[in-house]
Amino acid sequence: MHIKARHILSACALLSIQNALASGMDCTKATTSVEKTICADTELYRLDTHMGWAYQGLVEANPQAHPELREAQRLWMRQRDQCAEDKSCLTLSYNGRLEALKPLWTEALTYQPDELDKQVSEDLRQTIDRKRHANAEFPLERTLKELSIKKGVTTFSNVNDDENALSDAHFPKVIPKGVTKDEWKALNASKVEGAGEFGNTSYSLMDLDGDGLRDLVVATYSGGTGLFTFIETFRRNGETFARTRRDFDPEWSSESALLSINDRGADQAVNWIKVRGRVYAAYRNSYYGVDHLYLLNPLKKIGIAPTVTVNYRYQLSIPRTQKDETSGSNKTLDVALHKALTQALTNVSKTEAKDIGDQSRPLCPIPPTAEDPSVYYSFRPGHYSFEIVADMPVMIGKQCYIGRMMSWFGRYSAEHGLGAQLVLRKPEFDPGERSYQINGQRSATDVTTSMSTVEGDDGM
Repeated sequence: MHIKARHILSACALLSIQNALASGMDCTKATTSVEKTICADTELYRLDTHMGWAYQGLVEANPQAHPELREAQRLWMRQRDQCAEDKSCLTLSYNGRLEALKPLWTEALTYQPDELDKQVSEDLRQTIDRKRHANAEFPLERTLKELSIKKGVTTFSNVNDDENALSDAHFPKVIPKGVTKDEWKALNASKVEGAGEFGNTSYSLMDLDGDGLRDLVVATYSGGTGLFTFIETFRRNGETFARTRRDFDPEWSSESALLSINDRGADQAVNWIKVRGRVYAAYRNSYYGVDHLYLLNPLKKIGIAPTVTVNYRYQLSIPRTQKDETSGSNKTLDVALHKALTQALTNVSKTEAKDIGDQSRPLCPIPPTAEDPSVYYSFRPGHYSFEIVADMPVMIGKQCYIGRMMSWFGRYSAEHGLGAQLVLRKPEFDPGERSYQINGQRSATDVTTSMSTVEGDDGM
């Protein structure tokens, strides 16, 4: 569910744990041959640190099982010690134990929606459906706006001493407005300043679990081809903020993120809402014709989540007055061209993207002189930054063009409606393809609920 190969919070090191069962080995106290061998070998020390991470996560997730887990870990350590200075034996021992812990980790740390979660999703469905009958264009947005947490939230950002040096942005050195002295002390003790190392970062304090103490939400923009923002949560744990651990392997630190938002190649957003006394990260992942809203427990590893799905139907049209994006000037389409483009839109689905569709037949007739018949079957390969709604033939006079309607994953606004274009090219290679704006007004048709795997927050 998350992109791995990016260490977005690399400066947030593992907290020191006194129990030797639950941490990487303290090499300053290494005395036995096994301990010295591990400390002298980078890979073995990495495995030992991984073991501490996994074990501690299990202890925190399921304290009731701690005695049994502790005894099993001690038994493994006695068996490990028999390897003495044999590095191969130690490597096999660590890998075997980690494989045994992994399913326990997944079971213990993955959140299972309960009856309250199901009731919340049904509440949302009913609310959105009521609003759909009053305003079918924005029922989801209006519902989320009403439920968004507005009180008890303090937000601040990392700071930059030099406006032209983003890489030097750092955690504030002076207590931000709205942060209590107690919270400021805990923030500094937790060393969360590393979250802003690679980009703009915002920090929000809000009570995520209803214990009366404000927890921490860190949103870090990390760029990349998808312009990703990773969102991670920290639980207030006494005098510190403890990262909510989510991935079995501590090296993949972006896996500790609750979710990521892709600003290019997707239409995604998150709202922090409170329903029936429970806080959710309401994560929206959209496509042409549909919004999927996942209700995420902000402090748990997510497997499946209560999901509210809103489906839409569009009324599509080609405006006769088209704006030239390069010059900013307007031009009016002639009647024949406008009629041909309008006719082509009648073959486009009003409810869901069909991608390139059926390629068993050519969109335009293939002449005997065609050098490459394959180019007559679709517009051409797409790009991750837009969604292909449909490919279709467009007849302008006696000339057959291949058209493609594309949208930016159903992105929709009150000002512009649906963001979509119709692009034309001649079947053979055409360096001068033409693009036309499409107007699309949507109406929500139905709202449903389900339990489903969270999809889309890694740009897929």
